[in-house]
Amino acid sequence: MSQLIEHTGIINHIEGNHIRVSIIQLSACSSCHANGACSASDMDEKFIDVDSSDSTLKVGDRVNLYGQSSMGLTAVLLAFVIPFMLILVTLIVLRDYVANEALSGTIALSMLIPYYIILSFFNKKMKTKFRFYIKKELED
Repeated sequence: MSQLIEHTGIINHIEGNHIRVSIIQLSACSSCHANGACSASDMDEKFIDVDSSDSTLKVGDRVNLYGQSSMGLTAVLLAFVIPFMLILVTLIVLRDYVANEALSGTIALSMLIPYYIILSFFNKKMKTKFRFYIKKELED
């Protein structure tokens, strides 16, 4: 059985079966005892869209979001690893053909534009692959 990613959040908006959940993402150092004196600690509010037919959910409810951990690995691969490799390979190839390093760097970075445009064409397919499930948090 694969591992689950779990986040706790609050329902922000409901429209039909579409639910928008607000989660607070904390950096790893936000739990450190010295985070008040350090500028590295931060937190960020993120919104996760979930489809659910659970009619008992309402705005303001605390909920748990679940997803497969493989989603996170795939997202990191698509968002960071492949673009990094694309830049690296482009720089290595251009090293032999372009004498100006600034031009090589600009071309390598510009290779990301078509990559992300192509990735955006698969937006609907990715939405079905990167899917979270929602469950109302039990009240004590």
